[in-house]
Amino acid sequence: MSGADPGALKRLMAEIAEDTSRTAGETGRSELSPSVLGAMMDVPRQQFVPAGEAASAFDNRPLPIGHGQTISQPFVAALMTELLDIGPGDKVLELGTGSGYQTAVLAHLGASVYSLEIIPQLADAAAKRLARLGHKNVHLQTAQGWDGWPSEAPFDAILVTAAAVRTPPALIHQLKPGGRLIVPIGEPGGHQMLMRIVKTEDGGFEEERILSVAFVPLVQD
Repeated sequence: MSGADPGALKRLMAEIAEDTSRTAGETGRSELSPSVLGAMMDVPRQQFVPAGEAASAFDNRPLPIGHGQTISQPFVAALMTELLDIGPGDKVLELGTGSGYQTAVLAHLGASVYSLEIIPQLADAAAKRLARLGHKNVHLQTAQGWDGWPSEAPFDAILVTAAAVRTPPALIHQLKPGGRLIVPIGEPGGHQMLMRIVKTEDGGFEEERILSVAFVPLVQD
């Protein structure tokens, strides 16, 4: 992991493990899979934060990336990835590319990632960053995410990295049977709940409440 402080990375991974254990009663996950842990160690988070935040890249907290957006807390990024249960070859839709960090984590696991970002400056910067770091299995588009990416559906999994006031119906429709949707639901600045939604074989869905979280709002227009 070029440019990383080994001590800072070790501390971060220990904090992620501690948070995972502490919240196991809510999340149902007492530890993260080796593949997710490996991705969190290998993806260089310091490459996805502004230069002024580089010293804090391995802090277990969200950081600003400009335009009112943030890069997620590493523990939350790891947990959301774990809850997706993705494997090599899975087709994953991400809403909210941001800096491209979560995109890179998903791609590191072997998924083909289709990511939407509504802010052009962030989308352009993420595309250049991901290309520079050698991620070839990512497909980016500058667009709002509420309607998903119909032309590329269906998806094995969908990850929403911003809070929606309700589950976007299009996302359920664009999941394969057995597909997983991870989405924070709640009002901006208010209580939000991370939800895991699984599409059933008959086209319905099952919901599971996971953990209280705080995300920037998902833009619908």
